[in-house]
Amino acid sequence: MRILVWHVHGGWMEAFIRGRHEYLLPVTPDGGAWGLGRGGRDWPDAAKEVDLAALDPGSVDVVVLQRPEEIDAVASALGRRPGIDLPAVYVEHNAPKGDVPLSVHPLAEQRDIPVVHVTHFNRLIWDTGMAPTVVIEHGIPDPGYVYTGELEEMGVVVNEPVRRGRVTGTDLLLGFANVAPLRVFGMGTEALPEALRTAGPEAERLSIAEQLRIAGDVPAPRLHQELAKCRLYLHPLRWTSLGLSLLEAMHAGMPVVALATTEATRAVPPEAGLVSNDVAELRRFARHLVERPDVASGMGRIAREAALERYGLGKFLDAWDELLADLRLARPQSGRAFAGHGTERIYR
Repeated sequence: MRILVWHVHGGWMEAFIRGRHEYLLPVTPDGGAWGLGRGGRDWPDAAKEVDLAALDPGSVDVVVLQRPEEIDAVASALGRRPGIDLPAVYVEHNAPKGDVPLSVHPLAEQRDIPVVHVTHFNRLIWDTGMAPTVVIEHGIPDPGYVYTGELEEMGVVVNEPVRRGRVTGTDLLLGFANVAPLRVFGMGTEALPEALRTAGPEAERLSIAEQLRIAGDVPAPRLHQELAKCRLYLHPLRWTSLGLSLLEAMHAGMPVVALATTEATRAVPPEAGLVSNDVAELRRFARHLVERPDVASGMGRIAREAALERYGLGKFLDAWDELLADLRLARPQSGRAFAGHGTERIYR
């Protein structure tokens, strides 16, 4: 199939464009949110950059939407209305913001465009109204077992931790840094030391220079190698759909210490680390792993096995193939709506 899809969520696209289809990625001279194309990534040739305005409307088999505004953008550019004249599906990457759990999804009244949630938690929390809903859990291109755990540090991957604050658990980092140094990866992490210098309770103040090792935003292959040198992976995010960095760390063979929020309890089995909302308990367990590299290594191997089983790339792509095949049978080709109204389906 020829699939029109914008490059919106880079981590998710890393998996999605590795299927057996042709992926048409809109590109504009200035790039940006509506024309990033491949974004300079080393993706398969099947991921092709296209000029949306010059695209043959009949050459598109399905559109994978990720923002509500894309419905009108596609209709304007192609003269085909998603869900009416063109098979369409909407991927919801995020947990809702605002009035949770009363948040109404933007596509709640779109009966002919199924909403794909990337976690079961997201489907539970969003009110999707009459829209059919589907769960297709994340798939991760396997970085391989690269864990060494040679550094007595906790690895953290978070983007914009200062701006996002409590959402990413930034206020919890000082307490964990008193257990062991933190090696922090991600966009905007350079501002973290100064932001934390006067943050947190007096009892948790520490020498930022000694305990925070800012690695910054690094390419994925290097990230996997550098992160896997840390003794464990720390996931302090309070409100996230399900961080792909967590799943990548598990694939790499890292044990996990995480808050028991959103989908983390499903992703991390008890034998792979500790998932809890008792922060003091998490700190004690993190110290235990730092001091016991043998325990950390054993838990990391279990984490990898669990991640490969639930979040393997092949399983993800097979689920998408099944959904895309169903879309072909649905309207507009046959005049039959997708799976009824307000239904729930799971692709495994």
